[in-house]
Amino acid sequence: MAQTVSETQPAAVVKEPETISGGHLVAKALKAEGIDVIFTLCGGHIIDIYDGCVDEGIAVVDVRHEQVAAHAADGYARVTGKPGCAVVTAGPGTTDAVTGVANAFRAESPMLLIGGQGALNQHKMGSLQDLPHVDMMTPITKFAATVPHTARAADMVSMAFRECYNGAPGPSFLEIPRDILDNSVPVESATVPEAGHYRASTKSIGDPANIEALADLLVRAEKPVVLLGSQVWTSRGSDAAVEFARTLDIPAFMNGSARGTLPPGDPHHFHLSRRYGFNNADLILIVGTPFDFRMGYGRRLPKSATVVQIDMDYRTVGKNRDIDLGLVGDPGAILAAVTQAASGRLQKTDRKAWFAELRAEEDAAYQKRLPRQLSDANPIHPLRLAHEINEFLTEDSIYIGDGGDIVTFSGGVVQPKSPGHWMDPGPLGTLGVGIPFVLAAKYARPDKEVVALFGDGAFSLTGWDFETLVRYKLPFVGVVGNNSSMNQIRYGQEAKYGKDRGRIGNTLGDVKYDEFARMLGGYGEEVRDPKDIGPALLRARESGLPSLINVWVDPDAYAPGTMNQTMYK
Repeated sequence: MAQTVSETQPAAVVKEPETISGGHLVAKALKAEGIDVIFTLCGGHIIDIYDGCVDEGIAVVDVRHEQVAAHAADGYARVTGKPGCAVVTAGPGTTDAVTGVANAFRAESPMLLIGGQGALNQHKMGSLQDLPHVDMMTPITKFAATVPHTARAADMVSMAFRECYNGAPGPSFLEIPRDILDNSVPVESATVPEAGHYRASTKSIGDPANIEALADLLVRAEKPVVLLGSQVWTSRGSDAAVEFARTLDIPAFMNGSARGTLPPGDPHHFHLSRRYGFNNADLILIVGTPFDFRMGYGRRLPKSATVVQIDMDYRTVGKNRDIDLGLVGDPGAILAAVTQAASGRLQKTDRKAWFAELRAEEDAAYQKRLPRQLSDANPIHPLRLAHEINEFLTEDSIYIGDGGDIVTFSGGVVQPKSPGHWMDPGPLGTLGVGIPFVLAAKYARPDKEVVALFGDGAFSLTGWDFETLVRYKLPFVGVVGNNSSMNQIRYGQEAKYGKDRGRIGNTLGDVKYDEFARMLGGYGEEVRDPKDIGPALLRARESGLPSLINVWVDPDAYAPGTMNQTMYK
C-alpha cells in the first residue's frame, strides 16, 4: 500500500508565539523610565507587577500604609530628579493614597501612582474593592486613565510619565484592571516604548525677546531682589541660579525646595529680611513660586516695584497679581540665558549700599531673635530646638520638616547648606510626610545623613512606618518637638473663642516617642533640658539606627507666622 506524504514526512512543528503578561509589560515600562524602586502595599490585584519588577531588577519596598507609599514616591522624585512610582491595590488601597497624590499635585512633584481594579469582565458588577478611581483622581493629577488592553500596558505607563512633565511637573494615575495585568499577549503585539524616545526636552527658555527684556531690566535696576522658589530645584537649575545671582550681583531669597541654593554665609544669600527687601526693591524677580497664600496672593509685593515672574506653568504667571513681564519655561535654562544676555552689557552699577541696607536688616532681625534661640528656659523653647538642629547639620544633611507650628519655627532658623537638602510638604500643608520622605531620601541617597523634625501630631499620622525604616536598615536622626498639642490650630482657636475653648479638639496625650522608637527596634532618647539636645543628637547619629529624640517643648510658645495667622490671610 502506497504511503501518503503525511505518513512519510514528519509533521511541521508549530512554535507558539512568545507571550508576556500585563504586569511584566508595566515593569518593562518602569525600567525604561529609569525607575529602580516602587513603593507599595500589597494587594491581590497588583501582584503580577511585583513579579515583573523582580525580573526587571526593580526593588519592591513595602510599607504599612498606602499614604506612605504615595508620599515616598513624591519624596523620591524630589531627591533624585527622576519620577517616583507607587503601586497600590484597588478601592481602599487607592483611596488611602489620595492624600499623597494630592500633595504631589500642589507641590509639582512628578510621580506615577498605579492602582489596581477589578477585572474588566466584572465591570459594574460589584467586584471586590471596585471604585471609580479615575474619576476621583482626575482633579488632582495631570493625567488619569484606565489601561484598556494588556497590549497597551507599557505604552500607557510611558504616556502617563510623559504627562507628568507637561508644563510644571506633577503626578499621573493609571488604573489597571486585574485581568489586564494577569493576561498575556504575544510580545510582538505589545507596544513597549524605547527608553529616551517618548519624551522631549522640557528645557525651554520661552520667547527669546523676553530674555533680552529681562536682562535689560536687571542691568538697569538699582535695588533688585530675586526669590528662588521650588521649581529652581525641580528643574535642577541650582547652578544656573547661583551664577545668575553672583554674576548680576542680585540679593537672593529662597523658599521651599530652593533653600540651600546659595549656602549660608554667601554674600548674596538673604533670609530674614525678605519683607524689607520686597518693600524697598525697585525690581522683584519671582522664580518658580506662585502668588498663593505664601506670597499673600501677590499683595505683599508693592505696586511701586517692577515685578517679573518666571514659571514652568503658563497658568501660574500673572495669576492673582498683575506683572510687568512673564516668562514661561524651565527656570534654570531661563536664568542661564538671562545671565548670558546680560553679561555683555553689565554696567558698573554700585549695589554695595543696597546690599549693606539688606544686611543691616538681616542682622537686626537675627539679633532680635537670638535670646529665644539660645534660651535655657524649661520647658524648651522651640527656637532653641531649631537652633540645636541647625548647629548639628552637616554639608550632607538632608533636612525634612513635618509639622505645623514647630516646623514654622524651624523655617526661620534651619539653613540647609547645599541645594536639594530641604524637604517639606509644600503648599498643601500635608502633615505626615516626614517618615515617607525619610524613607525616600535615605533609600535614594544612602550616602546622605537624613535629619527630620516632626511635630508630635504630624508624626502620629504615618509614624508606624518607622518600623519600615528599621526593617530596611535605613538610619536617620529624628526629632519630635513634643508639646502634646496641635499648636498651630490651638493658637487660632484661643484667639477666636477664648482660652476656655482653646483646647477643644487639639490636645494630644503625653506620648513618649523615644519608647516607641525603641519598641520598634530603633534608637530613642528623651530630652527635657535644652543643654541635652546637642549630645542626644550626636548619640542618635552614632547609633546607626532609625532614631527619635523626644524633646518636650513649651506648649505656650508660638511661631510668628502662627500668631499672625498668615496661612489664612
